Amino acid sequence: MHRVMGIETEYGISVPGHPHVNSMLTSSQIVNAYSNAVIGAARAKARWDFEEETPLRDARGYDLTRADADPTLLTDEDLGLANVILTNGARLYVDHAHPEYSSPEVTNPRDALVWDKAGERIMARAVALVRQIPGAQPVNLYKNNTDNKGASYGTHENYLMRRSTQFAEIVQHLIPFFVSRQIITGAGRVGMGQDGRRQGFQLSQRADFFEVEVGLETTLKRPIINTRDEPHADPEKYRRLHVIVGDANLAEISTYLKLGMTALVLSMVEDGFLDLQLTMPKSVQEMHLVSHDPSLRHQVTLTSGRRVTALQMQSDFLEQARKYVEDRLGSDVDTQTTDVLDRWESTLTRLGSEPMSLSSELDWVAKLAVLEGYRDRDGLDWDHARLHLVDLQYSDVRPEKGLAQLLQARGSLLRLTTDAEVDAAVSTPPVDTRAWFRGECMRRYPENVAAASWDSVVFDVPGFDTLQRVPTLEPLRGTRAHVQALLDANPSAQELVRALNRGD
Repeated sequence: MHRVMGIETEYGISVPGHPHVNSMLTSSQIVNAYSNAVIGAARAKARWDFEEETPLRDARGYDLTRADADPTLLTDEDLGLANVILTNGARLYVDHAHPEYSSPEVTNPRDALVWDKAGERIMARAVALVRQIPGAQPVNLYKNNTDNKGASYGTHENYLMRRSTQFAEIVQHLIPFFVSRQIITGAGRVGMGQDGRRQGFQLSQRADFFEVEVGLETTLKRPIINTRDEPHADPEKYRRLHVIVGDANLAEISTYLKLGMTALVLSMVEDGFLDLQLTMPKSVQEMHLVSHDPSLRHQVTLTSGRRVTALQMQSDFLEQARKYVEDRLGSDVDTQTTDVLDRWESTLTRLGSEPMSLSSELDWVAKLAVLEGYRDRDGLDWDHARLHLVDLQYSDVRPEKGLAQLLQARGSLLRLTTDAEVDAAVSTPPVDTRAWFRGECMRRYPENVAAASWDSVVFDVPGFDTLQRVPTLEPLRGTRAHVQALLDANPSAQELVRALNRGD
């Protein structure tokens, strides 16, 4: 289960009373407000380094031409929008019409959760800072995935995998896994269809926006399996699986299981361990139908003709995962892997008997419980506007307004993290990936970091005629254990670059 991973989240944005405001400008206001007040001018001048990015490279063996690419795919272009690198190793920037927080690389699901939660606090702080600007319109941010008017924005997971793994194997096994994992990872949504006009409640905010099985796009004709081949690491050794089907989770257990279950399945794919026949002739349609049935009774039609529920499919993956861990590790299993397996099993058991018993653990169940309370009290149908507002309020990032935050504060939505570790993650990077080097360079040498990216830090230092690029292609180097002594011994960026050039 332990591998390099991370989460990118685009936040929904609105200005109350001004539905037609320019979202790019408003998103820039969010990023700039946080940057000016928290990051400071010296650190904010460091730009994002696009030089090594290859967003049009397809895992199926070709590059899409720029002329044929939708503009939203050209993520290697500097559009001049707000874009800052944080001391925790993350990236905070404007991704077209949304502010986005891309977490630093971590090595396990719990750390992914911690730094994802740090992103929520950063966004909440940014909202508060904008409200303090004289004359500025108040801005609201939502950790959700749709405006219920036909638009969707992503929460993307990233997992490094072995380059030697055949992409066809990834597709074969991950399509049924993603179609079925919604029953655990869905954030819940009022409304059906991309515009949300059909009344009802469904498991996932993202499911209705997927239209094909496999493809490079992320905003048009969204695929269940994204083929972007941009590892941000040594391309001979790694591929980065860019997962775009996930929901924006606020329940900590939902996020933790989403990352943990997927990491286990990826390990089984890499090792050729999976022996499941769960392919579907109409996987896109089945993804929608699974999401549309919170009773969990929908039976997916497999290519073999067999019909199974998403709950049964997830149970098959869990059974294989338990066998895999026992086969590979025996009794020498780390506590986090054991915890993910046990929580996965407990969750499936209760989903099969009494789903509402998970209202303190899973987003879609927690949201449904709140909505049913309103429906029972006031006799509301699913198309009532108040239920849509409650759905939106669940994802509000403001601690005093967001329903998920209020549920968590009173203990009705369980936590795995502590305030202290999340607060620390707002400003400090993970210690066991290259994010530590990136974040520490931003903290220690803010005047001299000209640019940075996932796989490089670029210095502008006296005594050198050109910018000095320090490559960080290996995600498990540049850790605290690896470079803290080097940084401590070189208090200036000039000294550090000279030491690196000497090979110290």
